[in-house]
Order: sequence, then C-alpha cells, then structure tokens
Amino acid sequence: MERTTHLNTQEHNPSGWINGLIGVVIFSGSLPATRLAVLEFDPVFLTVARATIAALLGLCLLWLFKEKRPARSQLLPLAIVALGVVIGFPLLTALALQYVTSAHSIVFVGLLPLATAVFGVLRGGERPKPVFWLFSILGSLLVVGYAIAQGLSAAPAGDLLMLLAILVCGLGYAEGAKLSRTLGGWQVICWALVISLPIVAPLTAILAPASFVNISLPAWLSLAYVSLFSMLIGFVFWYRGLAQGGIAAVGQLQLLQPFFGLALAATLLHEPVSLGMLVVTFAVIACVAGARKFAR
Repeated sequence: MERTTHLNTQEHNPSGWINGLIGVVIFSGSLPATRLAVLEFDPVFLTVARATIAALLGLCLLWLFKEKRPARSQLLPLAIVALGVVIGFPLLTALALQYVTSAHSIVFVGLLPLATAVFGVLRGGERPKPVFWLFSILGSLLVVGYAIAQGLSAAPAGDLLMLLAILVCGLGYAEGAKLSRTLGGWQVICWALVISLPIVAPLTAILAPASFVNISLPAWLSLAYVSLFSMLIGFVFWYRGLAQGGIAAVGQLQLLQPFFGLALAATLLHEPVSLGMLVVTFAVIACVAGARKFAR
C-alpha cells in the first residue's frame, strides 16, 4: 500500500517535471560549452578542473548549511554517482568532442532516457509497462541508426566514447535519484563532488597548462559554465525532479536536451545542423513522448 501511494504521488507531482525540465535546460548547454573549452584546454584537465571548482563550491554549501555527513551505507552509492557524472561523463564527452562536433554528439543524448530507465529498474526498483520499452528502444535505434548512416567509421572513437558516456551517465542519474529520496537532491551532488575532491584537485594542479595567457574569454566562460551549471546547479534540479516524479518517467525529459543543444550548437558555435539531424531528433522525441505515457 505504501509503495502504491508513493508511485501515485510521483506520477501526479508537477514539481518533479518542473525541476526536471529546468535541469534539462541547464544541461543542454553542456556539450556546446565543452566543445568550446576543449579547443583550448586539455580534455582531462577540463574534466578535473570543472570537478574541482564545483567540489569546492559544494563543500562551502555543505558547511554553510551544516549538513550531516552521509551514512556509511550511502558512501558506495555516492561513489557511483561521482564516477558516473562527476568524472565519467565529463571526461568521456570531452574526449569524444575531439573527434566529433557537439551537434553530432548531442544526438547521442537521445540514448540517455533509455539508459536512465534501465538503471532506474535495476537500481531504483521501478517497473514501467512493457509498451514503455517498445517506445524507448525504438527511439534508441533511431539514434544509433542515424550515427551509422552518417558514417560511424569516420569517427569510431568519438562515437564509442559518447556511447560509454551515456551508459555511465544513466547509471549516475539513477543512483543519484534513488539516493536523493533520503539524502536530498543538492546534498547528493555536493557530497559526490566532495568525495571526488581528493582525486581531482591534485590532478588539476598536475595537469594545469604552463601558461593561461593564450586562453580566450570564450574558453574561460565555457569552463565557468560547465563547472557551475553543468556540474552543480543543473544536478540540484535534476536529482530533485527524478526523485519527485520517478526516474523512468521524468528521465524522458532528456529527449528535449538534443533539441535545445542543437539550437545552441547552431547559434553559438555556428555548427551545421543538417535536416537529417533535425528529423532524427524530432522522431526520437516523439518516441519518448510515447514512452512517457506508459512509464507507470
């Protein structure tokens, strides 16, 4: 009875969808900003630097609000979140963007709802209806088919890195959402960042370039965006939304991310956005809209 009440509360909670949408809008700028940053920063340095900056801010927030330390049972889930969204996804996408454009990589974000839903079942105990999986898999096949049609052999390293990034990100999303139900949304990402600080802070110092003189303002602004918004503020809304509205259900909002991201890539980076990209993006959004209907 308690489980049923919890699911019904999630399903009819508009706050989950509002928070999730805010998170998606913030995340939409991540890949274009990363693409700009890796033009002048080493991808590994960018990964550890953004995590270090966000972790220091997160540490200040935890101290300011006098948050209690996580329980011992919460440390492993926090480590999974850190490996998935603090280190894994930023590093893999930064490496991938050396081979592919941000517009091309954004299409792979169409796989995120499926990955998140799968890990929501495995780690969050959710059980969407069978038709949900039909729509989700169809949307994912459209994304993969588009990548192959564009010539997967042209940049196999970039596409493989993006696929790996989606897997670790989906795991980090589901694990963080599950943990948010007991620890709190912003606390989860802050503690995950703090846990990673002993690793990323020394690496930031070691991998820092000899001189920052030639780094342009757009690169610095991109680093600031991925550190503050992509790494911290976006997750505050995203984890709260997933916890309130359900991992599989609210996770479908990620299909709006390619649409926003493609618009940013075309506007800010002047990257070509082909008709095929737009068709696939809208087709996948339609598939996940159908999946959302059967998420419960």
